[in-house]
Amino acid sequence: MEMQPFEHERRPSPRTITPLSTPAALGGMGLLRFPYHQDELRNLVRSALDEDEAFNDLTTIATVVSDRHARGQLVARAEGVLCGVPLAVEAFRQLDPKVTIRVDLEDGARLKRGSNILYLSGHARALLAAERVALNFMQRLSGIATLTARYVDAVKGTHAKILDTRKTTPGWRLLEKYAVRAGGGTNHRLNLSAAVLIKDNHLAAVDGDVGLAVRRARDLAPPGTKIEVECDRIEQVGAAVESGADIIMFDNMSPDVMARCVELVGGRATTEASGGVSLQTVRAIAQAGVDWISVGALTHSAPALDLALDFE
Repeated sequence: MEMQPFEHERRPSPRTITPLSTPAALGGMGLLRFPYHQDELRNLVRSALDEDEAFNDLTTIATVVSDRHARGQLVARAEGVLCGVPLAVEAFRQLDPKVTIRVDLEDGARLKRGSNILYLSGHARALLAAERVALNFMQRLSGIATLTARYVDAVKGTHAKILDTRKTTPGWRLLEKYAVRAGGGTNHRLNLSAAVLIKDNHLAAVDGDVGLAVRRARDLAPPGTKIEVECDRIEQVGAAVESGADIIMFDNMSPDVMARCVELVGGRATTEASGGVSLQTVRAIAQAGVDWISVGALTHSAPALDLALDFE
């Protein structure tokens, strides 16, 4: 039996099978835009394949004849929301540039148990070697999209939006925040330079003077930068309103106290709830009248969605 590793072929320009911007399946979001251009996507997936030594899959090389073809379907084994299709498509393409792929569902689609996502036909070795990388991307991102959708569903009928945080996997922030959008959520600030968020430790540096902290932020930040203040007491909320903060965060407050704070703000700033948010508490928080509810668990605690590649 031939025992050569996969050849590093010069890849032709890929035929577009799935677009990097697709109509969002969850209402009202317009286009769901993938966060990477084609070259960036190619490099990201290649790095993951190299990490897994997918071009030197000893098990597959030893057991599968080099010219054998195979067909398979990537399917959902649980209900959820799909995310990561472009990454999976790219993984299979890099191992077999001539692979035939039919995309049955796009990112943002609601999955039922048994839903067909991709149909693949190509070299058996390539499909087997790319399988784990493709599933790693899709299971992680679909898990985030699925958990986000559960929170979004839980606050339907209120005007509250579900937001993510910066509690993301290092190096995966763009992908994980994209997955939140696929699940119907909204992105909070992307990074530390995108907006000002004055928290308790920042306030401690100015002896708790909210007004001074906001003024310093206005003087330093570029024009148009949003200024947010984290408050854990009603008194701080009043000070944040008077200082002209754009966003006021209610940190670990009960829904009753949040409702009083929303009334105090009176529409003069965007209001955000954070801390102690779960699927059991999120609706009561939304009914307190806040505009935003940020949930770190969307990205730091989402379980992977059960997906699998079944060969015929």
